[in-house]
Amino acid sequence: MKVILLQDVKSLGKKGDIVNVNDGYARNFILPKNLGVEANNKNLNELKLQKRKEDKIAQENLDAAKELAEKLQAGKVELSIKVGNGGKVFGSVSSKEIAQAVKEQMSLEIDKKKIQMKEAIKMPGIHEVPVKLHPKVTAKLKVVIAEEA
Repeated sequence: MKVILLQDVKSLGKKGDIVNVNDGYARNFILPKNLGVEANNKNLNELKLQKRKEDKIAQENLDAAKELAEKLQAGKVELSIKVGNGGKVFGSVSSKEIAQAVKEQMSLEIDKKKIQMKEAIKMPGIHEVPVKLHPKVTAKLKVVIAEEA
C-alpha cells in the first residue's frame, strides 16, 4: 500500500514522502496514529497543492531576505566607543548594540543572533560585519566605530 507521510517516521521517511509499506503496517500503525494517509488521487492532489504553497512561501521569504540585504549593504551604522589616554579602548561593541543601532538609525529589524561576529569589536574604524538573513543570503553591514573621549 502506498502511504503519504504526515510526520517524520523513523526508518521510513520524512513528512510529505510517498512510501510503499505493507498493508498491515499501514492499517495497524501508520493510519491509526495519524502518521500518514493512503496515497489516493485526492490525497496526492492535496500534497501537490501543499508543496506548491510551501515553495511559494519559501520564495517570498528568500525575496524578502534579499531586499533586506540590499538595504543593509547600502547603509551604514555609526556607533562610538570610549577611548582613554594613549588610545586605550574601554569596552567593546557587541552584536546586541549593532542590532539596536540598525533599528534606531536605519529603521530595520534584525535579530542579534543573525549578526555573525567572531568576537566583539574593540577598535575604532570601519568594520564590515556579516549578517546571515537566510540560509542563502548573507549581507555585509558597514559599522563605523567612532572614538569618544
